[in-house]
Amino acid sequence: MKMRILCLCIALFALPGVIAAYPLDAYEATGIRRLEAARLAHEGKIQSRKLPSGALLSTEQVDLRLLAYPHLTLPEPDAAFTAQVVKLLGEQADRYGMAVLDLSDPAQPRYAEYRGDLQQNVGSVGKIVVALALFQALADVYPDDLVARRRILHDSVVTADAFINVDHHTVWLWNPEAQTLNRRQLQIGDRGTLWEYLDWMLSASSNAAAGMVMKHLLLLVHFGKAYPVSEAEATRFFQETPKQDLGQLLAKAMHEPVSRNGLDLAQRALMQFCLQMEQGKLVDVFSSREIKRLLYMTERRIRYASSPALAAAAVYFKSGSLYSCKPEVGFTCRKYHGNVKNYMNSVALVEAPATERHLMYLVTLLSNVLRKNSAVDHQTLATRMHRLIEAAHPVQDATAARGQSNHPKTQ
Repeated sequence: MKMRILCLCIALFALPGVIAAYPLDAYEATGIRRLEAARLAHEGKIQSRKLPSGALLSTEQVDLRLLAYPHLTLPEPDAAFTAQVVKLLGEQADRYGMAVLDLSDPAQPRYAEYRGDLQQNVGSVGKIVVALALFQALADVYPDDLVARRRILHDSVVTADAFINVDHHTVWLWNPEAQTLNRRQLQIGDRGTLWEYLDWMLSASSNAAAGMVMKHLLLLVHFGKAYPVSEAEATRFFQETPKQDLGQLLAKAMHEPVSRNGLDLAQRALMQFCLQMEQGKLVDVFSSREIKRLLYMTERRIRYASSPALAAAAVYFKSGSLYSCKPEVGFTCRKYHGNVKNYMNSVALVEAPATERHLMYLVTLLSNVLRKNSAVDHQTLATRMHRLIEAAHPVQDATAARGQSNHPKTQ
């Protein structure tokens, strides 16, 4: 769909959007402390929200499903399938843009697209491009050394400084020594690994974390194998480098990964992103797999992903919203109910049931339905969409399709 992700990446951090990510067993491998707290909560050892069954996959189970289909491309929209999708949107269908790629049988994909030329600010969804840029930079510095890439992600310590944006998003802060769990906004001085800041950027959609990831993206691109550098060296670099040069470096770091990975920002960009991720084509297989794991929901599900129909499904998700209001007789401005604009954007990859994956489909959904709770609206559409996919793939057919998609794991 026509979604101008890249040009929004700098401005998107002021826009709300939430997701929670990465499998719960990955604390030691990644250093993402939130995961350990979530695991302990699931085991009943600390007080916190329990997760739905679809959020409990292990790291090894969260893998790429289309490595055996490297030549698969988006097919032309199927008229009958598209008509079914449009019917789900109801009387205000002209306020939506939606695309669905049904990969439950990857040998016979089905594609529906409605108002594929719709353009609107995708908000925090654009943070996935920041993640892509960082993994591209890692691959450029260490093209044949996955151990080094993991080391940089796990061992590099990021300390929040003036690069953090004004942010209303809160993140989970787990202290493993004191066994305490707090949720608050990131503050100057907060420390975490680069992997942890990536998780905060995507799991809680933290604008502050995104600002720090972009800072360290610039440092990685500039210093290469000398990264990570000391705080003093980093400070000197940003103080002594002309702002124009920093701007050009940021543009290079963000623009080139998009074009190099064959993403068409003029059309269907979000759908292409997800499809190429599943094929291992976002930078390489390692990067694609890690981005998918960072998008795996392992905390409270919201908006499209909060549909009860998806409780047993593995959901890989990012959302973003932007709403505004003006005075109107009889109307009270509330969150996600804008009467001037009421943008809600979702991109979701659904595998259901999580451990069996009879169904697999990609959804991109943009809406601007005024005066309506757009978060609940997306949740309702997710339920309807899931039932539509289920009806198209009875269990016996889906089981056969699942057998076709098995493939050996590749590092």
